[in-house]
Amino acid sequence: MPFCLSIELQLMYYLSTSFSLLSLIANLLGIVILSRGKCGLSTCTTRYLVAMATADLLYVIIQVILNRINYYYFPVCFLDITPVCSVRTVLSCAAMDWSVWFTVTFSFDRFVAICWQKVKTKYCTEKTAAVVLVITSTLLFFKNAPYYFTVEPGEIIDNIPWFCNNKVSYLTEAGWHVFDWFDVVLTPLLPFTLILLLNTLTVRHILVASRVRKGLKCQSKGENRSDPEMESRRKSVILLFTISGSFILLWLVNVIDFLYYNIAGVDSENDFEYILQQVGSLLLNLNCCTNTFIYGITQSKFREQVRNAAKYAVASLRQLMNKRNN
Repeated sequence: MPFCLSIELQLMYYLSTSFSLLSLIANLLGIVILSRGKCGLSTCTTRYLVAMATADLLYVIIQVILNRINYYYFPVCFLDITPVCSVRTVLSCAAMDWSVWFTVTFSFDRFVAICWQKVKTKYCTEKTAAVVLVITSTLLFFKNAPYYFTVEPGEIIDNIPWFCNNKVSYLTEAGWHVFDWFDVVLTPLLPFTLILLLNTLTVRHILVASRVRKGLKCQSKGENRSDPEMESRRKSVILLFTISGSFILLWLVNVIDFLYYNIAGVDSENDFEYILQQVGSLLLNLNCCTNTFIYGITQSKFREQVRNAAKYAVASLRQLMNKRNN
């Protein structure tokens, strides 16, 4: 491997590790604050946001901390026992799918809330959100369960299988190739399409509704009065578009890599392909820590809760230090 390429990969590893630690803290903070229900968001919206943060947290713990850090700092430990390694593979893929599809379910929930007022009262509820999230989680877990059977032990030591090597059948059999295509179409190609479609329809509805409401306000000579309904929609749309837009941008390199490798007919991995994979992986790790910052940028009450949490932590630390000094 060229020296410059090795330096770039080391830099990507350190960046990935830094993003992972940042994501760990950010998602824990997001889960705690959102779960308190004091951010001015509806209960169903809070459910989806907490679910997204939890999925991101699980992905960071499983894929980055247990996989990458284990690989670099603890080359051989119980995590490398084949059954444990296989379970890690399944959970890592499931956590990624959960993170992606919870974004889709959140986008659909906001689409219904804004565009289908008659359905909103029945669909946009805390109970419906819980049911949707449980069904989505269960289906995606079983979808990823076949990954458990794609690996085999690298070594047998004292009758204990160690390490996870891809089975030859997984690399050669047509059935597994079909499964891989199905996996990539399900995550992220289909979510890409659905999110873009839902956002387009939402924007179209808002523009039409905005023109109608402005016309009615002009007729009633109330041009200077505020419109709470449009203000509420504006805040929902900002949150929706920022989260979905961030998802699309940070997944884009991964999608390009898939299309480049599979559709362009690349026969072997070269330096460009390897760098593209590493950049895509880095951006996916970054994707797991952006939502909390998005809440902070777009939601004033979330920022207020963060400040309160910081003040409480500082006050508690001071009390602890005073007790030790006394």
